[in-house]
Amino acid sequence: MDERLGLRERKKRESRRRIADIASGLFIERGFDNVTIAEVAEAADVARMTVFNYFPRKEDLFLDRHADLVEDLKRAIRARETGESVVAAVRRHLHELLATQHPLSGARDGSEFFYQIVDASPALVRRTLEHTREMADALTELLETEVGPGMQAAVVANLIATAVTIVPRVAVDKLIAGQPGEQVRREQADVIDQTFDLLEGGIANYGS
Repeated sequence: MDERLGLRERKKRESRRRIADIASGLFIERGFDNVTIAEVAEAADVARMTVFNYFPRKEDLFLDRHADLVEDLKRAIRARETGESVVAAVRRHLHELLATQHPLSGARDGSEFFYQIVDASPALVRRTLEHTREMADALTELLETEVGPGMQAAVVANLIATAVTIVPRVAVDKLIAGQPGEQVRREQADVIDQTFDLLEGGIANYGS
């Protein structure tokens, strides 16, 4: 039974990724606001309702990696070593994204085109702001379980969510400005450390 459930879940993830990739191609080619859900469904050869089942909002078709980011952050926090703070665990995770040139690092060549599409669509800009709030809410819930309830969990979660949102944007803005990718990636390690040094100056021992 567990194996069948695992296979089913894997197929669902593959279908979700396939639809999102097809949608992203259309958005890049024609602009986000010029593509309908019906056109995405037709291109993916699925029913319109199937698209909505995976992506209740059109914006999430293009911003589909947000859910992965939140889950990966939660996993990094849960897996932190004894004595390691929550902030240190998130810092380490962002360095890992950078080292592998993960799309979520913002420092991967081509990331600037993705963000330019986001910036050109008011709907996508609004959704990214909502994503930051949703990330903070998810992390608050986790920290209340991991460390304990109280105002501190919400404060730390919101600070982390803001930092995780800002850090990749720094790299993207440099790429948009024409800075070579290799230079951006070299400098981005310092951006991560400067950001989390600032956080740790006030909450270094939280969750350790």
